[in-house]
Amino acid sequence: QVQLVESGGGLVQAGGSLSLSCTASGRSFSTNVMGWFLQAPGKDHKFVAAINWSGGSTYYADSVKGRFTISRDNTKNTVSLQMNSLKPEDAAVYYCAASDKQFTTAQFMAVRAPDYWGQGTQVTVSS
Repeated sequence: QVQLVESGGGLVQAGGSLSLSCTASGRSFSTNVMGWFLQAPGKDHKFVAAINWSGGSTYYADSVKGRFTISRDNTKNTVSLQMNSLKPEDAAVYYCAASDKQFTTAQFMAVRAPDYWGQGTQVTVSS
C-alpha cells in the first residue's frame, strides 16, 4: 500500500518559517516527480512546488518563488518544503503528491494531476 505522510505543519507568525516533510512508503519514487499542493477552505487544490526525479530541476508557483524551496532525498524516499517569509495567504492544508509517470520534468506536476496524495498537514499563519 502506497502512502505519503506529511509532517511539520503548525502555527507561525507572518514573516516566519516552517519546514514540511513527506515520507513515502510502499514503493520508491526515485524516478518520479514529487511536489506540494495546498488547499484553502472551500477552494480547489493549488500547485505550490515540484521537483524532478533527480532533484536537479524544480518548479514553483509564482506566489512562492524566492520564498519556498523544495528538495528531496531519494535514499530516504522523502520530499521537503522549506517555507520562509510566510504570509497569511499561505495558510492552508498542504499536501504532498507524487506522479506515477517516470522521468518527467518538475513542471509536469503543475499540468497533470498527481497519482498519489498525502493526507495533508495544516499550516496556519497569523498576521
